[in-house]
Amino acid sequence: MIQEEKLRKEIVLHIAGEMLAAARTAPKARGNDRLFLAILEQHEIEQLSEAMIQMASGEGPEFFIRDAKNLLQADVVIVMGTKYETQGLQRCGYCGFDNCDQKNKHPEVPCVFNTGDLGIAVGSAVSVAMDRRIDNRIMYSAGYVAVKTGLTPSEVKLAYAIPLSVSAKNPFFDRK
Repeated sequence: MIQEEKLRKEIVLHIAGEMLAAARTAPKARGNDRLFLAILEQHEIEQLSEAMIQMASGEGPEFFIRDAKNLLQADVVIVMGTKYETQGLQRCGYCGFDNCDQKNKHPEVPCVFNTGDLGIAVGSAVSVAMDRRIDNRIMYSAGYVAVKTGLTPSEVKLAYAIPLSVSAKNPFFDRK
């Protein structure tokens, strides 16, 4: 007899892979893929949680501590981020500059298409989790710390984290 508890981690890891596939195949502006997608397992989750606690005691908001402790309840955590690269448009202005050439002089300003693409990818990913009844939550805090601590490649400037769990009650909601 194989009891469900013995399969949880394997199931969640498999569905996390499906979520990454959904994110990768989500529509992207002009077909340009600037996404970073990864799955963190226990050791990396613990490192990220510790970094969040350290950041909260320094520059970060206090709720980072709550979120850091919450991450430790996850079976896996997905990190999804984007680079800040323009589309090479002559006319746009959504970023506040007249065109991509002007925006490129300010590399720390995001291109709206990068952030939009990331949002669509995150939505595609969590819809897979929803369809498969996997507990999850989109966390700005954990994604922020993943970028700031170098957990993501240096060209990734914005990220979100999505902890996943299979439990009797979603541990990522109704938090203290």
